[in-house]
Amino acid sequence: MIDQKSNQIKEESMDDLWNVWFTELHEGKSGLTFKVNRLVESLQSDFQRIDIIETEEYGKALVLYGSLMVAEGDTGAYNEMISHVPLLAHPDPKEVLVIGGGDGGCVTNVLKHPGVKRCTICEIDEKVIEVCRRHFPKLTSGLDDPRCRIKIGDGKKFIETTDETFDLIILDLSDPIGPAAELFQKSFHQSVFDRLNPDGIMVAQSESPLFNPETVKAMYGNLRDIFPIVEMYSCLMPIYPSSFWSFAFCSNKYHPLKDFQADRYAQTDLSDCNYYNDEIHKGSFALPQYVRELLK
Repeated sequence: MIDQKSNQIKEESMDDLWNVWFTELHEGKSGLTFKVNRLVESLQSDFQRIDIIETEEYGKALVLYGSLMVAEGDTGAYNEMISHVPLLAHPDPKEVLVIGGGDGGCVTNVLKHPGVKRCTICEIDEKVIEVCRRHFPKLTSGLDDPRCRIKIGDGKKFIETTDETFDLIILDLSDPIGPAAELFQKSFHQSVFDRLNPDGIMVAQSESPLFNPETVKAMYGNLRDIFPIVEMYSCLMPIYPSSFWSFAFCSNKYHPLKDFQADRYAQTDLSDCNYYNDEIHKGSFALPQYVRELLK
């Protein structure tokens, strides 16, 4: 069963190891539940609790502070959508920065684009990278690409102190609690804007419009004060609460639909994508009416 306060796995009985479940709760009112075959690895880093569980439905899964991040058997939608959508809206993205994303999935997808000269990943928790390398070798393969530069440290501090600029900055953050909380604030988004090239793009995961409406509303209000172009797009992510997840596309110049690079899409080998394609790119910007109302 799950500890209702900590969202961590507990065995109901040492003699009944097949009756172990993981539940990620949303404010104690609802949640997602997965049957667990075993707890593969568990440790406490300087920043958070890190668990690797083996689930019945999705295989191995990464759990940070009680929240599911990635799993072997999910669709890969999150990592594909947070990377390919902005990369194929920019005509020539060469320098990419990923803040967070220690599971490696975003970087691995970014580096499927041969035109990217360098992808820098700034992850605060080195233990996340270490654990994911052990358990998700396919997901983390991009971390070994010679074009990948790994920086261990605070993403906020890196953005505020570097003099580098980027064509694309991806905020691949966990939920706005714990070490990621400050990276959802307007002041940080302004710092990101300042580190973009004049035609740069920023994309950030922006939570569930169904379960986190106030967070979403505040975040998009702040982003619209900073960026001339701000659009929400979404994907179906079965291991996340509500399964309906959103991203904020923010740009100084390029529109995600009007500037979609169809020719480059046709020339880029994305054959191993499970979710992303050109039609999904376009369709992901169609939003339910209640989300439109939320963003007004």
